[in-house]
Amino acid sequence: MDSKTLHVLEYPKILERLAGFCDFSASQQLARALEPTESHVLALARLAETTEARRLLSIQEIGVGAAHDIRAHADLAARSGVLDPQALLDIKSTLISCRDLKKTFDRKNEDYPHLARIAVGLPDTYGLVDAITRILSERGEVLDSASPKLADLRRSLRTAHDRLMSRLQKYVTDSKTVSMLQEPIITQRDGRYVIPLRAEFKGRIKSIVHDQSSSGATLFVEPLPVVEANNEIRELQLAERDEERRILAEVSAQVGEHAADLKYGVENLAVLDLAFAKAKYAEELHASEPVLHRTTDDGQQTTVNRLSSIIRLLKARHPLLDPETVVPIDVDPAPGTRAVVITGPNTGGKTVSLKTVGLLALMAQSGLHIPGQSGSELPCFHAVYADIGDEQSIEQSLSTFSGHITNIIRILKKIDARSLVIFDELGSGTDPQEGAAIARAILSHLLESGAMTLVATHFPELKTFAHSTEGVVNASLEFDIQTLRPTFKLTLGLPGRSNALLIAQRLGLPQPIIDAARAEINPLDLRADKLLDDIRKERNRTAREREKLERARGKLEAETRELQKRLEQIEDERRETIARARAEGELEVAVFKQNLDSLKHQLKKARQPLDAIRALEGRIETIEELTEAPVERRATADDGGSTSLKLGERVAVGTLNAEGVVTALGESEAEVLFGTLRLRARYSDLQRRQAAEGGPQTTVHPAASATASKSPGMEVDLRGLMSEDALVKMERYMEQAYLAGLPFVRIIHGKGTGKLRQAVREALRGHEYVKSFEEGRENEGGEGVTIAKLKAG
Repeated sequence: MDSKTLHVLEYPKILERLAGFCDFSASQQLARALEPTESHVLALARLAETTEARRLLSIQEIGVGAAHDIRAHADLAARSGVLDPQALLDIKSTLISCRDLKKTFDRKNEDYPHLARIAVGLPDTYGLVDAITRILSERGEVLDSASPKLADLRRSLRTAHDRLMSRLQKYVTDSKTVSMLQEPIITQRDGRYVIPLRAEFKGRIKSIVHDQSSSGATLFVEPLPVVEANNEIRELQLAERDEERRILAEVSAQVGEHAADLKYGVENLAVLDLAFAKAKYAEELHASEPVLHRTTDDGQQTTVNRLSSIIRLLKARHPLLDPETVVPIDVDPAPGTRAVVITGPNTGGKTVSLKTVGLLALMAQSGLHIPGQSGSELPCFHAVYADIGDEQSIEQSLSTFSGHITNIIRILKKIDARSLVIFDELGSGTDPQEGAAIARAILSHLLESGAMTLVATHFPELKTFAHSTEGVVNASLEFDIQTLRPTFKLTLGLPGRSNALLIAQRLGLPQPIIDAARAEINPLDLRADKLLDDIRKERNRTAREREKLERARGKLEAETRELQKRLEQIEDERRETIARARAEGELEVAVFKQNLDSLKHQLKKARQPLDAIRALEGRIETIEELTEAPVERRATADDGGSTSLKLGERVAVGTLNAEGVVTALGESEAEVLFGTLRLRARYSDLQRRQAAEGGPQTTVHPAASATASKSPGMEVDLRGLMSEDALVKMERYMEQAYLAGLPFVRIIHGKGTGKLRQAVREALRGHEYVKSFEEGRENEGGEGVTIAKLKAG
């Protein structure tokens, strides 16, 4: 990618924010060095890593823990260096983090395949964790148990220390010597234990002077009787130091043996932490994964078999602006559009809109989710070039115009059909007529090259050019005349207005001057501006009405769901009450039958007639039939058709010319069983038939027999497949379903990241066999299922 463009679009600021979410220095280095890739495969893999990390972090807290960048330690150990205790503790904590992450992804390999592949490269512990734990405490102290020799040395050291302290304590407590001391304490100087002797008593105690106070009033002396004891302690301390170093060197050698694996493992750990950082950054931005299309050599993008739109950004926000105040924009030009010409007032948001598109493209190709609505789409550009801002340079004797042209010349030499080119104020900084001519010529050249282009301008000639040229579309940023403030809302299809006369009038410019200026303007231009203003107002009014309708529909759907839920709860309570009552009735009938059998036995013994008993038994059988009948769920929605149907009832489906049995009732459709085949049909397509005495066996008319026998089934399961394999399987299934005459099919793609769902629905849009498609209901799988209604054969 062009380094100057990365700087102009403020991409390094994005990386700096990303680095702030990394947990250790190695991943921070990766974050700051992250560059967009032109490889479609690599960009998709990066996005998948971010998506998987986001999904994982949403259900559990996970990270690299107390990991450190131990590569420098591993290098030192490989060169036979001795690592200090803190370095060994850093290695231990890093290996523990790696071990925990490997265990996690071993269990979740199928759910998070991209992250699991990274985790495979994490290092094993190689026994280093146990080795370091054996010799070091958590505070970095070498343990007595690190070696038998060290334990013996420290025991001897403690014994010698106690012996020395006992002898020095006599000088501190003896009445003859205590008065000679400045304080009754034992202290140290140069590693030797001494007592503070007052200077005037020098020579009264035979000793070696090691130090004196700044005033000279105190001498720190070592009595001669304890010199040997001090020497013994010093010798033991040196032996202890040497043994500790030997132990550290031994473990360091173990680290050195695995230095290459440890460094490679840290690099993979950094990649894993970077994925977690990208996920955390995406959560902060409320970002979503974009659909990234492969761009062919001629500049077209493909998703498997069909061409897609060039750029489709929904509710896109600039990632560096405050998400609470930034105004989102929609950039969704018609298919075939290769250039967007944005016009509007100064400070209206043109530059921010350009930067938003460019920066989001760079983020997507870096594996970052973009701050925009789900469903946003972008091509995988070969390169992104931008000329934004003042290129004036005093040192190089360049004016603003010269600076821009110099940069544009550099860019034009590099572009191809897979490039994104962004020019702000193209042709500005010189004579307007010549600048407009240069701008038109440059834009024409860009169209011929096939590059995707976004241009911001004030030139009316470019508005006309965009209106009359195929593949170019006008866009504008609105301005509120009442408040004299920009709204920052981007509108595609309409050129912007300068609003200079209206702004000047609102600011108080005398009316005669306004009238004189208006008289200088071509009347056709004034009428065109008035027409544009009327169109914009009508579009805004329509958009507001649409939003009101969407809110009303959402409210109605929520109320309907709540009502449906309450009705189903009432129905559950009804069934539970009836079932409880029937259970009690069954118990009473059983007791009554038992008493009746006893009475019957007694009457037989007494040789009495049993006619009355037989009549009671017949009535009991009737009661038993009533109590044993299942409690059927009633349809809870008044749909004009379901209330007249019952579960188990035989119906005819006119569209299939077949009869089946109702197995489930919905709001507007019923599920009907045809042998082993289940499908949903609207109540308007169903006709009641008398149930056969033999039970719910389906009778299919001869005309439908052949079709049903060749049916591939009402659903196809694509879960677990890569997008391309899934679409091939779906295409084969759709053809079979269409030839079988099925009215609709159920496509199971799962929820997951939504990537397979988007690919499936993208393929269904405009499919030759599909009339329409919709998301499944909650009881059908919700977002994980798409219901496609097929065209009649």
